[in-house]
Amino acid sequence: MKRAVFLDRDGVLTRALIRDGQAHAPVTPAEMEIDADAPAALARLKAAGFLLVVVTNQPDVARGIIRREDVESMHATLRAALPLDACFVCYHDDGDGCDCRKPRPGMLLQAAQERAIDLAASFMVGDRWRDVDAGAAAGCRTVWIDRGYRERAPDHMPDARVESLRAARSGLWGTEVVRPRFLIYLRTKPISRLFT
Repeated sequence: MKRAVFLDRDGVLTRALIRDGQAHAPVTPAEMEIDADAPAALARLKAAGFLLVVVTNQPDVARGIIRREDVESMHATLRAALPLDACFVCYHDDGDGCDCRKPRPGMLLQAAQERAIDLAASFMVGDRWRDVDAGAAAGCRTVWIDRGYRERAPDHMPDARVESLRAARSGLWGTEVVRPRFLIYLRTKPISRLFT
């Protein structure tokens, strides 16, 4: 069985577009901007032996705001620039009642089945409550990149809460990491300790 890091797309690998304190996905390939720190962070995780799997909700396809072909073009750009092993996408909206839309764990479970991933030894990294709750539902450890969006918090306490992916290039997950199980606030926690 393999270990994986599941990664949300917008706000983790790419810059989220913020409007009125809420994160939005780009609606054209030209709007998508890969986070400057993502290549180095993912290279570290790849070197540590993790599969890198994108799991992303893209409901704007169901809403008629963006074409599926444009989403696929964005993902081709990501795969060319980053060492990703797979990309799973939910194109549904909440009303569709699918199993794949986060916070449901369907995409993670599908990836685990197809790629022989040990979910209990894997991580879900995301910037929204849906990511944390999907990871918890799948049995992964969770890392919440808390960017201060104006939205609800996760139902499940993340295993770690960080400010950004920025510090990953130097081996750190930001200035504050919360380990809720022990209610300990650790500063400058090495990434190697979190992902072991």
